[in-house]
Amino acid sequence: MDKQYTILKVLNNNVVIARDSNHLEVVLIGNGIGFSKKTDDILDGPSVDKLYILNDVEEQHQYKQLLSQVDESFILVMNEVIFYSENQLGVKFNEHIHIALTDHIAFAIKRIKQGIDVVNPFSKETELLYPKEYAVAKDVVGLIEEETGVHLPEGEIGFIALHLHSAATNRSVSKLNSYSQLINTLIHIIEQQLDISIDRSSIDYLRLIQHLRHGIDRIEHEEQVGNQEKLANVLKEEYPVCYNLAWKLMKVMQQKIGKNVSDAEAVYLTMHLQRLSPQ
Repeated sequence: MDKQYTILKVLNNNVVIARDSNHLEVVLIGNGIGFSKKTDDILDGPSVDKLYILNDVEEQHQYKQLLSQVDESFILVMNEVIFYSENQLGVKFNEHIHIALTDHIAFAIKRIKQGIDVVNPFSKETELLYPKEYAVAKDVVGLIEEETGVHLPEGEIGFIALHLHSAATNRSVSKLNSYSQLINTLIHIIEQQLDISIDRSSIDYLRLIQHLRHGIDRIEHEEQVGNQEKLANVLKEEYPVCYNLAWKLMKVMQQKIGKNVSDAEAVYLTMHLQRLSPQ
């Protein structure tokens, strides 16, 4: 059955507070849904294109606060950005993106107008870790410039990509960013220990980044990989530098994530390191 909403208050042309069929208060976000509406009017959800619903009480409270800090026209722009991103990625975002991404981009635009630039040191890692989200984030930057006239710097693409991935996977941006920082730290350790400078555009770097990402995911979810004792003995004998470095990296990951690491992880990591080793 199609859902209907009873309008309790019109916040602006694009945002209204309403009561759903279960008598629960929700915040509805949609292009022009508040235009010419008044209290007690009925809104048919399915008849409204690009309608978003904030069900969580805390999210509603935060969003109402945010509305007082940004222009109404910007809310319209962000609705388009979020709708476009969901379509391109084929996902339904967590409702928190309406607060997190809107607040982030609004603040980024304010910084730029004030001549303040924030460098993103993990932009390349983010692009390799989340290529689909990064590609969409590039389009988002273009949409923002087209609608606001403000060109966001390249580093913002990485930040936006993290927000998109966070909303698609229900993982916090802070956690995703901490993992990007962890991978960046691991790469610096590898370069230092092997006395090399890794080509960030190489296929070996891409493979290493992806392996570290999946390794972190396995550690976080405490997934066990198959025992590789025989292969471990061979690698320890043939490639002692890379094998020892793999263990050092694993200890760093274990300390950062706070969970045990399977011994077999060292085997797979050693093989990736060997590709990079000049020896």
